[in-house]
Amino acid sequence: MQRIRIGVIGAGIIGKVHLQEYAGIPGAEIVAVCDINEQEARLSAEKFGIPNVYTDYKEMLARDDIDAVDVCLHNNFHAPLTIAALRAGKHVYCEKPIAGSYYDGVSMLEAARECGKKLHIQLGTFYKKETKAAKALIEDGQLGRVFHARSNGFRRRGRPYADGFGTVHFTRKASAGGGALLDMGVYHIAQMLYLLNVTEVERLTGRMIQEMDMDPERRQISGFDVEELALGFVTFKGGVTLDIFEAWAVNLGGIEGSSIVGSKGGIRLPSYHSGEQTGEFSFHTTVVDLDLNSTIDLNRMDVRWHRMRETEEAYDSSQKHWIASLQGRVELLPTAEIALATMLISEGLYLSDALGREVTAGEIAAKSRSLAVNM
Repeated sequence: MQRIRIGVIGAGIIGKVHLQEYAGIPGAEIVAVCDINEQEARLSAEKFGIPNVYTDYKEMLARDDIDAVDVCLHNNFHAPLTIAALRAGKHVYCEKPIAGSYYDGVSMLEAARECGKKLHIQLGTFYKKETKAAKALIEDGQLGRVFHARSNGFRRRGRPYADGFGTVHFTRKASAGGGALLDMGVYHIAQMLYLLNVTEVERLTGRMIQEMDMDPERRQISGFDVEELALGFVTFKGGVTLDIFEAWAVNLGGIEGSSIVGSKGGIRLPSYHSGEQTGEFSFHTTVVDLDLNSTIDLNRMDVRWHRMRETEEAYDSSQKHWIASLQGRVELLPTAEIALATMLISEGLYLSDALGREVTAGEIAAKSRSLAVNM
């Protein structure tokens, strides 16, 4: 199996998650790790047996034995480091969201095309069993004409730093660009776009909320200036619609999973509470005037597909898919294009909230500005 040599930029929480995932992928070899915090970089290098440590990403990019770079930094750092890596002749895997703004996301895709390199965005929901089952049902026509979807994400009290975990970089627009919408919402919105097979936004409306009580000292230290609850409604070209509910913190015991409805059937995805599954996948249709609510054994599906499909393991995770695509075993899913459309929606929701009215895709693109920050 072809060996893919990788350099990782960022040895924080997400960087360590990525390194752990690579450790279990045949053909993936981490040759260098870079972080401005040299101690963290060296600890990761020691744990994962990485031979080279850098504090300057430009020095790492100068290596000619690196095939791909994995960018594990906060949102507003994505564009400059991704573009630098692409121009250095490397393929790039970047954490979600694609960038801190739509403008920066466009720059990243343009650079990838100009350099003839692959750009992959970490959208982990694509590789979940429920997403695979939903995609199979939709592509087989079991939902008929799909016309509406609901993107839901829920934490009862799960604001980074403010509720006792994570760093202040998640809670400041200057480093993160946004709150619950960009931290969690991009996963769920992108999942819906992937299943709906739509990316062309026509218009949308949004509302950003921060109302829940917060420890006063943590509020002051965090500089918390992002949303804890994001709401929205999107209309795509062709008439398909999507409504959005994404909560870092809200006084509810739980909410239903995301859903998609069509002229012949509907799908409800499992619900999650702070990452823990609390509901089941279900398929709903009408047969001979009987309303059917069906469940699916996703685990048996997964076992059978791995037995029957030669490259099924290439869709077990975002990183396995990335490595398989670089090895030429599968075609890379359009994660960058979907992530860019998700960024347009996200930025549009913020713009709509600020203006207090519905906005068009053209307005969003025209008003978008770079939020890129260099290391």
